[in-house]
Amino acid sequence: MAVKKRSGKEQKDYLISKVPQVTLMFWVIKILATTLGETGGDAVTMKGPGALNLGYAVGSLIFLGFFAITLAGQVAARRYHAALYWAVVVATTTVGTTMSDYFDRTLGFGYVKSSIILFCGVILVLIIWRLVTGHIEFENIRTRQDEIFYWLTILVSNTLGTALGDFKADDTGLDLGFERGALIFAGLLLLVLLAHFFTKISDSILFWAAYILTRPLGATLGDTLTKPHEEGGLELSRIVASLAILALMVVCIILAYRRSGKSPYPSEELKV
Repeated sequence: MAVKKRSGKEQKDYLISKVPQVTLMFWVIKILATTLGETGGDAVTMKGPGALNLGYAVGSLIFLGFFAITLAGQVAARRYHAALYWAVVVATTTVGTTMSDYFDRTLGFGYVKSSIILFCGVILVLIIWRLVTGHIEFENIRTRQDEIFYWLTILVSNTLGTALGDFKADDTGLDLGFERGALIFAGLLLLVLLAHFFTKISDSILFWAAYILTRPLGATLGDTLTKPHEEGGLELSRIVASLAILALMVVCIILAYRRSGKSPYPSEELKV
């Protein structure tokens, strides 16, 4: 597909697109990032071996700070940087984990109320995005407005995904167990994939549906790795599991970066 070249004054008003193409590797890295968010968030906030036990409130503040720093770097960058982009994604998953746990447990909202509130939050952000810009994007993020709405949607959807994952798997929710919870969300993702190929549902809607569902999938996978044996987990150290997932994620990012080049859209530019 040809892209119109801009020159002179027009080029001063544009930036190169800063989001990656949505490929199979994108979803692999996204699931790894959400799993890392679960294990990493729990390593900071919860009790037990391989955990710092700082609590949900302190953990949320730490990860909000991490999110603010990485997001500022991402927004300020003039080009797509794979490491920076995925650092922000990890930040949204970690802060989403601790914020969801804070709502569910510290404030006592519970999984159902938290999930309903956060689901309404995602829908509200998407509606406002549509009203303000006239569209909802996921790959062709061309303006500053789209970029801000993009990351806000990711933050709220990752927080929602954590609550949904815990609700499905935890004994205070549906108590389906971590393995069955992961299978349920994997099945829902398969339905989204089938809808992509066999229906005319908007790709933007399907993307954000899949984005939400990968978060509880990662949450249940992370819990499977680190929860005690009596709760259906493998009881691995949260810090060790987090470092192992991070290493695998870095390898995947490098592979994707080398395959696609420095920018997924080398001639496409992002309007300020």
